[in-house]
Amino acid sequence: MADDRPVPLDEYPVHQVPLSMKYVATGDRNAYDRCIFHLFDHRGRALLILGLGVYPNLGVIDAYATLRIADTLHAVRASDALGEDRMNLRVGPLRITVDEPLHRIRLTCAADPDDPASLSYDLTWTADFPALWEPHHVQRRGDRLTLEGRRFVQAGRPAGVIRAGGEEIAVAAGEWTATRDRSWGVRPVPGEERGRLEEEFATEGFHWIWCPVHFGDRFLMVIAQEDADGHRTLNDATLVRPGRPDRQLGWPRTDITYRSGTRHPERAVIHLIDPDGHKPLEVGVEVLASLPLAVGAGYPPADDWQHGTWRGRDWTDRRSYDLSDPTAHPLAAYGVIDHAARFTLEGRIGHGIFEHGSFGRHDPSGFTGFDSVAP
Repeated sequence: MADDRPVPLDEYPVHQVPLSMKYVATGDRNAYDRCIFHLFDHRGRALLILGLGVYPNLGVIDAYATLRIADTLHAVRASDALGEDRMNLRVGPLRITVDEPLHRIRLTCAADPDDPASLSYDLTWTADFPALWEPHHVQRRGDRLTLEGRRFVQAGRPAGVIRAGGEEIAVAAGEWTATRDRSWGVRPVPGEERGRLEEEFATEGFHWIWCPVHFGDRFLMVIAQEDADGHRTLNDATLVRPGRPDRQLGWPRTDITYRSGTRHPERAVIHLIDPDGHKPLEVGVEVLASLPLAVGAGYPPADDWQHGTWRGRDWTDRRSYDLSDPTAHPLAAYGVIDHAARFTLEGRIGHGIFEHGSFGRHDPSGFTGFDSVAP
């Protein structure tokens, strides 16, 4: 008989529907609730990406951390059965502790006692700006809802220490920047055969840009998602300045310079509009370090582990990847890649993430299919 007693979170007045917080208000197997953090130094030497997610209708909780230094990617992944205490954000050696909601969060990864050179860290993430809602994200395939997500983004500063490969890296505010994203809703999880929808509504192309940027006294968020013909399905450009109203900066348009023979961006210019004087604004982007989410971090089309997949109880996997040879990871180019970058805006220098994915046809970029690359 199933145990249907109240869970710890039922103590709090947070219910949205007449159900225990043990359950979500949908039977969709793809229900999820997760986060991602990006931490990187301003020289482009190190890029750490980590996250944690729960999949209530699959009974899974998992987490990951990936660190790129030079051409080595250190990865830790962990998965377990989802328990009743949703406020205990811990899977294997990976843990997220909310010290002060929307302001201060502790991020830890315990060392492997059998391998002192493996990835570990103890970090504090502190917000510099209030959390900003991203646009309500909805995608359909045919008549079926395949993705509906609610997300917020926030920028801050990290402090602490990272250890990997026998090296200790000091993380200090002013020399490092950190952003984070929280999302929940319904999002495809591997293991489902889509049948007719996959066959009759195949994706011709997908183009994605997601940019949270910390400019010291202001925070810029840019999002753009387009179909194969350039039709915009998600759009936002918002400037946040503490104590002042948020400013919407129009319809972002991005000119990307790709590395020849690839779709790997080396630099870009994001064109925005200042609503006060209707004058154009240009945001310069210089890529410093890149980390493909399909290698180590569990995002599709990763071929060794993906989020939400059941690996049994107490599963932990540690490994390192060599990124010096792109042909060793052929699927990485068909997944989203996160680039730590230096940004410029009206004489200001900022740091943030230039998250980019471009697969299949994209008419505005001149890409004609999945095998099309920059000249």
